[in-house]
Amino acid sequence: MMCFRNIVLTILFSLSILWIIGFFWFISKINEPLMDTETKTDAIIALTGGRERVATGVDLLKKGMAEKLLISGVNQKVDWILLAQTVDELPENLTDNITLGHVACNTWENALESLDWMNRSGFKSLRLVTASYHMPRSYSEFKHIMPDITIIKNPVFPPNFKHDEWWKWPGTSALIISEYSKFLVISMRHLVSFILPYPAPSFNSDVVCTK
Repeated sequence: MMCFRNIVLTILFSLSILWIIGFFWFISKINEPLMDTETKTDAIIALTGGRERVATGVDLLKKGMAEKLLISGVNQKVDWILLAQTVDELPENLTDNITLGHVACNTWENALESLDWMNRSGFKSLRLVTASYHMPRSYSEFKHIMPDITIIKNPVFPPNFKHDEWWKWPGTSALIISEYSKFLVISMRHLVSFILPYPAPSFNSDVVCTK
């Protein structure tokens, strides 16, 4: 009994150490600056969840960094006219280059929705725009579902997210721990995907997100 307890304690201790190491690796990833500001891609994909993401995606389109922009995860009640109110100085000639995706309710569905759009458009590269703390999980989901697509990370840094001395801010700390936990879950899910394969995307115009 004592030997079994020691084994369990050793395993728990080892897992705790791995969790801590992984956590600080995760912190380093969400603090990574934008590395590639020059490479143009076929598409820009901005994930909803903050005004900065949409504004950044539109700004990249205005700069000619891609041909098209998909804003994925837009609420069904939001149309382009309402969304455009959050963007400064949008040229009218660019509105036809922007697609609103209404079917994704989470990050995995963002990836599925984006893959469907990329395939229908014949695109082979994209610039992924989302919050820095959301980027590790988003990039992992996108790369898993579209391994042959070139993906350039384009993190944005929301002003209310405290990157410096994050441990002093309960809201930021809780968000980081939550994102890290979700990242671990999807990483494990990817590892066993060869046993439990993901369903193929089947999005169509009748799909409605009720989030």
